[in-house]
Amino acid sequence: MAVTLDAQLLEILACPSPDHAPLRVGSGTDPEADALTCTSCGRVYPVRDGIPVLLLDEATDPASPDGTHDDGA
Repeated sequence: MAVTLDAQLLEILACPSPDHAPLRVGSGTDPEADALTCTSCGRVYPVRDGIPVLLLDEATDPASPDGTHDDGA
C-alpha cells in the first residue's frame, strides 16, 4: 500500500540527517512501500499508521549490509 500524505506536508518534510534532503514516497526497491526515502543519502524511513517516523534510529540504510542504520557504536 502506497503512502498517502498531503502534498504540502511532503514538500516540507526532510531527512533528519545533516544534509536535510527532500523525501520521496516509497523505498528504493518498492515504490508502493509504506516508507519515505531520502533523495540524498537513501535512508528509508517507515510510515506507521499514516505517520512518518523520521528518526535516524528507525531508518534503514541501504549502504549497510543488513539494511539497518549503522551509527558506528
